[in-house]
Amino acid sequence: MKAVVLTRPCRADEMAVSQVECPTAAPGWVLIKVMAFGINHSEVLLRRFEIANSYIRKPIIPGIEGVGVIVDPSDSGFRPGERVMALMGGMGRSFDGSYAEYAAVPASHVFRVKSGLDWEELAALPETYYTAYGSIVMSLRLCENDTLLIRGGTSTVGLAALQLAKAIGARVISTTRDERKAELLRLTGADYVITEGPDFARRLLDVYPGGVTKVLELIGAATLRESLRLTAYHGIVCHTGLLGGVYGLKDFDPIKEIPTGVYLTGFYSNSPTQRQIDGMMGLIESGGIRPVIGGRFTLDSIAGAHAAAESRQLTGKLVVTV
Repeated sequence: MKAVVLTRPCRADEMAVSQVECPTAAPGWVLIKVMAFGINHSEVLLRRFEIANSYIRKPIIPGIEGVGVIVDPSDSGFRPGERVMALMGGMGRSFDGSYAEYAAVPASHVFRVKSGLDWEELAALPETYYTAYGSIVMSLRLCENDTLLIRGGTSTVGLAALQLAKAIGARVISTTRDERKAELLRLTGADYVITEGPDFARRLLDVYPGGVTKVLELIGAATLRESLRLTAYHGIVCHTGLLGGVYGLKDFDPIKEIPTGVYLTGFYSNSPTQRQIDGMMGLIESGGIRPVIGGRFTLDSIAGAHAAAESRQLTGKLVVTV
């Protein structure tokens, strides 16, 4: 089969498709014919430097998510021909992932999908929309009477969260560092857009003097302290992303820095369940959501897909058809 195989750190233009042996389905695993997959920042980091670490199996086929059809269900409850999505659980790091024509994946991380979306649109969903869904539904418990602040609104997860939050009926404030992207946020459904900057807190409080009820923190530790201060009494902040490049808080004092009556939580997408995927797909279908796709590529143009992901010039999910 065709596949992208990594053995060491490399540049995007060094990525290439090669011929490798097709995997088989062992007990507890299923074999999927991969129809499409999304590109993720974690795969860019894997290619650039993470693959040098001993915990990454080498050689490795990258790809933490993918959509396709069941070819061999092995001893699982799946049936040949079923449309599925697969994500996380070690894909593309502990075992071969989705940058290939076929992928063998643990059945526990494969989920049935019923949807009218095409393969490219489905490929934009698994990791991105599950992360957004888990953050706003499972962690923030978003309701229609909430005001949600999304910091990092033009990221793929930020755009997905905006769409899902509007499907729930909440009021949404999205942020961007680039004023040129503000119109995209408005077109996607944002009720109010604020550009990130030194006086961000003042500008938010001018419009919402009591703060917001929920915050999806995708910038991360770089802005977390400020987000906590902008949250209303009994509001919730969910720390999900690390777009700001700061991975921890030095000298963080939870007693002093988490305001009284404000709750801090997080979301990690490594353990999805069929029930959660069904909930996500149900909200996508009922809300008439079509994912924002920033670029379409083929497996043979994987180098261009990674170069685009690395440049971050395209807004929306980058998807690859196989």
